[in-house]
Amino acid sequence: MPDSPRRVGADRVVVAGASGLIGRALVESLRGDGVEVTTLVRRPAEAPHEVEWLTSDAPLDPAVLHGARAVVGLNGASIGRFPWTPAYKSTLLWSRITPTRALASAVRELGADAPHLVSASAVGYYGSVPGARLDESARRGESFLADLCGEWEGAALGAGSDAAVTLLRTAPVVHADGVLKPLLLLTRFGVSGPIGRGTQVWPWISLDDEVRAIRHVIDARLTGPVNLSGPTRATANDLGFALAVRMNRPYVLRAPVWGMKLVLGPDATEALLTTDAHVVPAALEGSGFSFTHPTVEAAVAAAVPAGS
Repeated sequence: MPDSPRRVGADRVVVAGASGLIGRALVESLRGDGVEVTTLVRRPAEAPHEVEWLTSDAPLDPAVLHGARAVVGLNGASIGRFPWTPAYKSTLLWSRITPTRALASAVRELGADAPHLVSASAVGYYGSVPGARLDESARRGESFLADLCGEWEGAALGAGSDAAVTLLRTAPVVHADGVLKPLLLLTRFGVSGPIGRGTQVWPWISLDDEVRAIRHVIDARLTGPVNLSGPTRATANDLGFALAVRMNRPYVLRAPVWGMKLVLGPDATEALLTTDAHVVPAALEGSGFSFTHPTVEAAVAAAVPAGS
């Protein structure tokens, strides 16, 4: 099995959520290889390759997906916005479930002519499981984010038992507009350091490998849950220290958990900062995929210019 996406010529891929960090990079990668990309947008279409959707109660016309090789659903409000108030939790849920149900319904209506549905999820599915090695067979955790991911995946599986469906359990992306965004400012001003004990295992992946992995999933037609996470175990301290070294800044000031909960709220703190989950990309590596950035240090180096 090839470890990188092959050129797929005149194939067409439909992308929902193309305005986000991962969506933009995926669309650029596909078009760079000559793949025709249709993007679903929540505003009036402004270009031939755009299709308006979710701006009314009208369902997505299945004809939009007909003839496509795959439809990739990446919709979802940012989990990096704090605090997670009850209202914002509803936004987190609606922004994922509603688009995914719309895609799944259109796929189901197309039946045998349906494209491969590649639907976003997250490693938050597993919750916090210290000491465990979490491949795709691991059970769902117990947290707000785990429950959200469970409903998200359930919406995608509504495409029906005969549909080809992939559940992309994506780790936080090591990028300036991803997991590094809140850390960059603290590090730049020399006030970064361990979050809580700092030894909690954090799943991670570089943006390049995230895009390559999605294309590999489409190319190899992998189905079921697929962990999109880096292959090397890393702690919160490993990521934070790698960033500090890259920026030539200290890494000494510990952030107490109680302070994080006060600022961000308990759900966000537990789901994003103190969670301990060693998520392994078993399905990816078992299908022949290899990583461009196999360590968190390599991912940070790719994302952040030295000395910035």
